[in-house]
Order: sequence, then C-alpha cells, then structure tokens
Amino acid sequence: MGTVPASSRPEPHPPVDLPRTAGELRAAGYRPRTVKAEIKDNLLTALRAGRDPWPGIVGFSDTVVPQLERALLAGHDIVLLGARGQGKTRLARTLVGLLDEWTPVIEGSELAEHPLAPITPASRRRAAELGDDLPVTWLHRDARYTEKLATPDTSVGDLIGDVDPVKVAEGRSLGDPETIHYGLVPRAHRGIVTINELPDLVERIQVALLNVMEERDIQIRGYTLRLPLDVLLVATANPEDYTNRGRIITPLKDRFGAEIRTHYPLDVAAEVAIVKQEARLVAEVGDELLSVLARFVRYLRSSTVVDQRSGVSARLAVAAAETVAAAALRRSALTGEQPAVARPVDLETVLDVVRGKLEFEPGEEGRATEHVTHLLRRSVAETADDVFAGLDLRPLADAVADGNLVATGERVTAAQVLEALPELPVVHEVAQRLGVLSDEPSPRLAAAVELALESLYLARRLAKDIDGGTAVYGP
Repeated sequence: MGTVPASSRPEPHPPVDLPRTAGELRAAGYRPRTVKAEIKDNLLTALRAGRDPWPGIVGFSDTVVPQLERALLAGHDIVLLGARGQGKTRLARTLVGLLDEWTPVIEGSELAEHPLAPITPASRRRAAELGDDLPVTWLHRDARYTEKLATPDTSVGDLIGDVDPVKVAEGRSLGDPETIHYGLVPRAHRGIVTINELPDLVERIQVALLNVMEERDIQIRGYTLRLPLDVLLVATANPEDYTNRGRIITPLKDRFGAEIRTHYPLDVAAEVAIVKQEARLVAEVGDELLSVLARFVRYLRSSTVVDQRSGVSARLAVAAAETVAAAALRRSALTGEQPAVARPVDLETVLDVVRGKLEFEPGEEGRATEHVTHLLRRSVAETADDVFAGLDLRPLADAVADGNLVATGERVTAAQVLEALPELPVVHEVAQRLGVLSDEPSPRLAAAVELALESLYLARRLAKDIDGGTAVYGP
C-alpha cells in the first residue's frame, strides 16, 4: 500500500489542550527550535527506539538511508541525485514524518513564525503590543512541507518574493518591507522546501537562492530585508540534466552540505516490494507474475538497446502490473469468471506500456519491439525455472503431446484451460509450488498451470500457435 497524499487526507485538528497565547506557551516550557534541530532530535528518538523513520521507502536501507540520516544529523541542506523513477521525491516527502506533529505559530502571520521568535516587522510589532496575549494557533506537520517543480519559466518572485503593487497602491512606501509579497521559500519558514529538478532553473534564478541558503536573508527589488529564515532545502536532480541540459551553478552547489545518489532497486525482491506498495491493482496478480515484471524491468536497465541515460523508471513495473491486472479484470467482465486473476497470457499487454515509457538508442528503434519481447520471455522463463526447480513437468508435456491442446487468451476462461487437460498429479504439484490449494477457485489454478505450460514452450518442449488474441499450446 502506498501512502495517501497529504492533499487527500482529512484536515487534522490540533488537541484542544494546547496553549493558545504566547504567555501560555512560555509557561508550558515551549522554546523556539530550528527545523533542522527538530528533525535531528526526532530522528535520533526514532533510531534509539528502533522505529523505522522511513515508512514506504524500499531498497535504500543499506545505501541511501544511512547517508541521508548522516546529512540530517549534521544539519545539511541536501541534493538527491538520481535517474527518473528512483524515488527521490518520495524520499523527500517522507522527511515530513520527522517534524513535530504540531508546532505553534503566530495566529494570522504570513510566514508561520514562532510566537516567541517573530521575524517579520509586522509580527514583531504585534508581539510587542500584545505581549503574553499574542494569539497562538497550531500548524500540522503536513502543512510545513512545500514542493516546487523547477521549470525554465520560474521567476524570482515565485521563489523569493516581489513587491505587491496592491500594497503600494494603498499608500505604503515602495521601500516598506510590508509591501513585499513573499515567495515560496520564505513562506516555508520553519519547514521543508523541496525543489524538484533544480538544474532546470535558469542560472539567474539559482543565484537568488544563494543568500537564502547561506545568509538566510532575502533581497527583493534592490533592498535587503533581513529575515532569519529557518528552512531545510532539499533539491532533486537527474545526473544527465545535472551536467548537460542544465546544471546547478557552482556557488549554489557549494552551499548544499550533502549530495546523495539514489539508485534503482538492487534485487528482484525489492522491485516486487515496490510494485506491491505502489500499484493499484484492480485484479489479483500473483507473486510469480510480479517477479516476472521485476526481472523484466531489471533486464531493460542493462539492455544496450535502451537509452540508459534516461533511465528505466520503477514506475514502469508499477504501470505494467496495473495493466496486467486490468487485462484480467477485462477477461472477467467478458466471460463472467470470478475472481479476476491474472494469467501469463496477460503479460503480453505489458508491451503496450513499454513503448510509452522507454527511450531507445539511435538506430535501435526498428528492433525495439523484438528485443523487448525477448526480454519479457526471458523473464518468464527464469521465474518459471525458480518456481518449478526440481519438479518434473514431463507428464504435463506428454499430455499436451497426446492431443490435449490447451487454448488460452483474453476470452478463454480458467475452466476451459483446465478442462483441456486430463486429471494429472503434476497439475496439483504445480499448484502447490505457487501456493494454490486444490479447493481454491479455478482462476488461480489455471494461472499456475498456464505458467507451467509457458515454461515448457520457452524450453522448446511444447509449441505455441497464436491466432489473434488466442494462443494454443500443442506438440
């Protein structure tokens, strides 16, 4: 199961017993703390308690996570560097879990300022006038995470701020700090800012971040407003863009304390775990078929036909699993078969997904389909070899050779697949290897049998004739 996006969750409400004025806050012992110190303290608490601070992050526990934890404990701003689909944004969003669940802010302040440490002129004036009666509200940690996709049309005003012409028209001086309309970074005060694909920001816009990261002040329209901003800045970048299409300017890169390289899952088990977590499957897809898809994606990542500079995203395996499940659901609707269970024949639909998610090396487009089909079949064969290792499938091959032809396809029911075969002990052994019980619904049993038949075909012990959407296994 994937995490629910913050925007779709019910709006949380703070506990009623929290302090509601600056005086109550001070009396309760609350003290201002930087966001980096807050993350450090909460990370240490989680580590000491043996609690996983990174829910939903798969395959990084021995590589990326230790580096990230060291960077956070050191109080560094971070660049996550990796190819597309490696979970960079997912990792950045998980940082929210290291913030306090609720934090006090001055009620009505633009920048979520701490009631005991205001930073804008307006809030300082209110704090001086109201003293201990300064009203306090509480901000949930989900509201303290800000994310921006860097695009070439991003302006300084978007990130830092600009003069608000409406406030100037009200009669305020152009140099009055209260005429400023704050941008994304100042509004993330006491929170986390993630800028995705940072190299896509034009260089003059990157320059605007220099003071924010080092001096923690902002400069707008020729005058400097000293704001001790408190933010953790996280950026993501693709290695190809990092050095070619765009780049992070050297002074800005120097201000990031840590550059952490992400990677694709290192083994099949991690790839399958990500698919199970992220995919929204509308039908049952067995672990064996998910293993096929995981192996397939891994072969694509080492293929010389595929452009490896653009990467093979983990989203490809997720989309492939969802498509396979959809094919099973469609067959269920067409035939009335229940439950809807994916079978190896549904793997052919994966090729439709691949074409839109891969880039091929120049000159290789002509044989791309043939190559990708070969890799998919190789993945099926390897998975079947693992599942059926030591099991003698000759009785199944002999039964088909004796004239018991087995047809399968998008309109062929599980019952029709099973009825084509005589009663064979090997069928039950095949089912046991896939964890299917003899009294389970026939779609699960048919999926197991079909995997065995496909393995015999790929081992050239059976033939397979394809006519339209139907495949027939024969001698």
